[in-house]
Amino acid sequence: MSKYVISYDIGTTGVKTCIFEIDKTIRLLGAGMEGYSLYVLPGGGAEQDPDEWWTAMCNTTKTAFSQCSVTPDMIEGVSFCSQAQGLVLVDKDGVPVHRAFSYMDQRATEQIKKGMAYGPQIAGANIFKLIPSLIITGAVSASVKDPVWKYNWMKDNEPENFARAYKWLDVKEYLICRMTGKFVMTRDSAFGTLFYDIRDGKNCFSPKIAKLLGVDMKHMPEIIDSDAVAGTLTAKAAAELGLKEGTAVFGGGMDASLIGVGAGAAGLGDTHIYQGTSGWVSTVVDRSIVDTSAMIAAVVGVQNGRYNYFAELETAGKCLEWVKDHLALDEIGIYLEKTHVAESKETVYTSLYDYLSKIISETPAGSGGVVFTPWLHGNRCPFEDPCSRGMFFNISLETGKTQLIRSVVEGVCFHLRWFLETQDKKIKTSDTVRFVGGGALSDVTCQILADITGKTIETVDSPQNVGAVGAAALMAVGLGIIDNVGEAKKLIPATKTFKPDGRNKAVYDRNFEVYKTLYANNKKAFSALNG
Repeated sequence: MSKYVISYDIGTTGVKTCIFEIDKTIRLLGAGMEGYSLYVLPGGGAEQDPDEWWTAMCNTTKTAFSQCSVTPDMIEGVSFCSQAQGLVLVDKDGVPVHRAFSYMDQRATEQIKKGMAYGPQIAGANIFKLIPSLIITGAVSASVKDPVWKYNWMKDNEPENFARAYKWLDVKEYLICRMTGKFVMTRDSAFGTLFYDIRDGKNCFSPKIAKLLGVDMKHMPEIIDSDAVAGTLTAKAAAELGLKEGTAVFGGGMDASLIGVGAGAAGLGDTHIYQGTSGWVSTVVDRSIVDTSAMIAAVVGVQNGRYNYFAELETAGKCLEWVKDHLALDEIGIYLEKTHVAESKETVYTSLYDYLSKIISETPAGSGGVVFTPWLHGNRCPFEDPCSRGMFFNISLETGKTQLIRSVVEGVCFHLRWFLETQDKKIKTSDTVRFVGGGALSDVTCQILADITGKTIETVDSPQNVGAVGAAALMAVGLGIIDNVGEAKKLIPATKTFKPDGRNKAVYDRNFEVYKTLYANNKKAFSALNG
């Protein structure tokens, strides 16, 4: 029998609310989207108003219902895929004592300096805090963006508001509280605080690391499983959302945790690739792994005893957006073809991105020897350097714009192959890889990714909605449809498969070997220009 659920995908810029039917598969029936503000403040501040999150959720819930025949009394569960590492300090009534701190907030420079950057150091972190943090939590609060420094900023700068704080919540945890009145935090969100004890049998915040970081343990909520029922909708919350009082509210997960689940790649050893604005390669493992030389680490996932071994690229799909704005839509008024595709009424392509895919598909593999590096906002893995930048390498008189455009897609795929090879030094990535995010909407990109990596690439229905699908899969566990998150693939079949084309292997292998040398050969130049 079909079950109906709602997933709230709480992003940085807006919410997408999805109504799903779960039967033999997870099927999207209705959806609504609405944006909200990010308040950028002097000194690196970045805040959001939780009331705006709530209003957007209420509005989009109504929109989603308007698109299908499902009624509120048919909904058996509500859950979340959410932005992470925010900070929402709330009072005993669940009311924020300050606007929510976004994960992007960087105001706490003095706090991290006092808390971490003094005494004997390794990589800028005090060794007496770094070493126990790595042993106990598998991570360390070494970035000004980490939530503990926002917490300490509040303590130092708004002591009256801080004194009213009852619990530390993340974004979705605040929304759970508003829905149910419960103060809880899922395990993956708890890991995101960077003082969660990952050692076997612990499942708790570490009092030792909390003390080292200046955190009062009484502020920390109860830790629950992502597929557990956190509570049920109160009458007030149900009325505002247009849902039924008593509907189960599940814990949900962070976006990075749930995208792999929604990709149907949540079993042990499963690898998925995500390409949205950023990009990553993630493989499910059963232990904490850290490759400090390559800046790859295993983070706690939504399933007990499972981690996501995670390598991230700052700009992936963002590179194609750059191509659209600066190569395809010329700033000087010279068009790719005599008829500007954005102005033509006769084109059969539904969007400029479809047109770009056509152009790329008609350009030979290897882009005439041009190699692009996708480090438009620096890079973090397998080398970390905020000074690194993108470049087109090996342009000749014969190079045309179409080769430049194709080389951008190839460059992103080369970097993803680099991730796979780097992960394979510690673990084994899967031979068949699920590919999701907006990049997976392009068959051309999928085939290039298969050819460059040598992997069989599978895509799923609505690959841009996989975070919300992952939240639905968690509810499928909680509702007894599947036994555990690792079985999500049963509900999320592949819709397309792309096999590597051996005819392109030689040219891609050659270009990839060159690609891997470009950072080392230009490191000093990047530093001179951007340091």
